[in-house]
Amino acid sequence: MQQQQQEEEEEEEEAEAWLLDSLRLHCFCLLRYNDLHVFELQDPSRVIEWTGEKRICVAGYDHTRRNEIIQLLLPQRLYVKENQGLCPERDFKVECGGFSNQPVYSLKHVPETSLLVTSGPREESLQVWGVAPEESDVIKPLGTIPTARGDQQAWTRIATTFSKSAWVLHGLTVGSIQVTEIESKKTVFTAASSSTEEVSTLAFLDPSTVLACTPKGELFLADVRQPRGLLGAAEGACVPPARGEERWCAAAGPGPQTSGGEKPLLARLSSGGRILLTESRNLASPVRAAECCVPTAAPRRAEFLSISFAPLLRDCVAVSGFDGTVHVYDPHDWAPSPQQARPLFVHKGHLFSSEGAAAVDAPLVTTHTWHPGKPRTLLSAASDGSLHVWDWAEPRGAS
Repeated sequence: MQQQQQEEEEEEEEAEAWLLDSLRLHCFCLLRYNDLHVFELQDPSRVIEWTGEKRICVAGYDHTRRNEIIQLLLPQRLYVKENQGLCPERDFKVECGGFSNQPVYSLKHVPETSLLVTSGPREESLQVWGVAPEESDVIKPLGTIPTARGDQQAWTRIATTFSKSAWVLHGLTVGSIQVTEIESKKTVFTAASSSTEEVSTLAFLDPSTVLACTPKGELFLADVRQPRGLLGAAEGACVPPARGEERWCAAAGPGPQTSGGEKPLLARLSSGGRILLTESRNLASPVRAAECCVPTAAPRRAEFLSISFAPLLRDCVAVSGFDGTVHVYDPHDWAPSPQQARPLFVHKGHLFSSEGAAAVDAPLVTTHTWHPGKPRTLLSAASDGSLHVWDWAEPRGAS
């Protein structure tokens, strides 16, 4: 009898604690968010890739078993027009899925097609997939594209574009970078470089220009209209001074309008918290620089390091991969010389599920992405399988 009473008291205490946490989270969200959706994936994902205005793909990265690739339909609330009243659907829906025999470290959708391309460690090829939920609920493997072979931890970076056909840009090292036409597997471009420097980021600046960034922060540019283009270090490009074992990644975003049109702005982020913004037309020195707010302790690892430009907020960037948070910065007032920068907003939602746990057990944000149609809405995923969609509220008094 006494044991039963003790168990009932423990259950009541747990219920009260859960209620208090829920109320605290609710109050926290009312003050900081216009919208916040919290979901749990069956497996953690380090990729969130848009496959349409209403759809994303996620994939597992477990080394011990097969990993699921699934396409999710966003909750109706996230894509209906304004003033539509209550939306009954508030959860993601699985539209289709497939299985990869390898961990999925990178997943890219080819614009204007139903194709996906994935890569991961220990693979000697890229995997090509077909997505057609209107025809089948299965994401089908369509073939492979050979790549350079690396060690157990290295993996091929990829980017996709649609020119006259579907292309994939891929490379493990600077010297192995090439562009392949997916359907014919014809090599469209090969880097004329012997560099064995590892690649940390690959991107198309436009259908003709590719960008590569190394872990040292070096930038490489090439024109793919030259079959064996000179992919050398961008002329005059600023290479950040080394700080220990600091590693860098990069992203491209819309830049200033010029007489020749819009020139992309390049952002580099280091595992030490440095951010450098550089105009692609003048890589000699950063136009803006900052030291962002990162944990005082060194990051556990740089593998999830990520920076991205907001598609609808000029120059605004988000960074993640340091801990269980996502930081949003507005660089408009940054100077060319580094300065300490305060974030415009910090999303701490992924930390709530592990409050009170040891720091080593706290979830780490594995990836984030901006919503293409809602200016302040982002999606983020973490190592505990949590998937969040959040729209932060502007500070009171802001215009």
